[in-house]
Amino acid sequence: MQVKVLNKHIVVVAENLNQDIPVSKKQNTTVAVLERKWATVQVTRGRVLFECEGKNWVSTCMFPDVHLLLDFKTPKFAKYDGYGDPIAHLKRYCNQLRGARRNEELLIAYFGESLTGVASEWFMNQDISRWYVWDDMTQDFVKQFQYNIDIAPNRSSLSNLKKKPSESFREYAIKWIEQASRVKPPMDDHELITVFLQVQEPDYFENMMCGVGKSFSEAIKMGEMVENGLKTGIIISQASLKAATQAVQIESGDTNEKVEEIMMTSRSRRGPRRTSRRYEQPP
Repeated sequence: MQVKVLNKHIVVVAENLNQDIPVSKKQNTTVAVLERKWATVQVTRGRVLFECEGKNWVSTCMFPDVHLLLDFKTPKFAKYDGYGDPIAHLKRYCNQLRGARRNEELLIAYFGESLTGVASEWFMNQDISRWYVWDDMTQDFVKQFQYNIDIAPNRSSLSNLKKKPSESFREYAIKWIEQASRVKPPMDDHELITVFLQVQEPDYFENMMCGVGKSFSEAIKMGEMVENGLKTGIIISQASLKAATQAVQIESGDTNEKVEEIMMTSRSRRGPRRTSRRYEQPP
């Protein structure tokens, strides 16, 4: 048996309860005094740790009085890291913890298990004595991460979300639709496609106009076809055409014929322009 002093508390540790431990008369006296003062006993890995009254292991637990239900199974929570809609996370958490049976203490106690990163740090630093009911905690949580809702994408920000030269059209489209899914109120399919086409560069916009009324997945396929056409030269980009026209105007004095030649070449690669026919009824 060892007698140690930790943080002004006397601690007696027995390595193995089954072994005979020689105890002197003085040690017996010490143990007798401690037995009247010790408030808690913690058994861990064959070691018995006796602590004096005062600060003990209970003080390290945020919810020592919360007990699990007999048939309760802890789910694998979706983690919230402080980014994204906090209200959406609260809804997911409550759906995952349906087994709590409206036990608000259990809801509050296990909420920290659904957090990570800065959100977890925020939770651990809170004064839980202020949380009498579940709504008290949720209000503090939403208030802390309200900025995610305030900076959420809207229809205006979607109009400014352009494709970067370093990303493929599919990567850009997926990024765009992820942002669009966070817009409130939600956009219907027709508005989604219309806004998406309107934000495209001229080369894509001109060749994707027939995508109005189609699904978003079909619009992605059309965009990839335009992307491949621009890479292979089947489709001449407006920027390349403008640059070639300016170069001809600088190098040649006879600009009109050269420009017309370039324009004819561009039209021939795109194919004949569709024209509507007017049918007149016979007299």
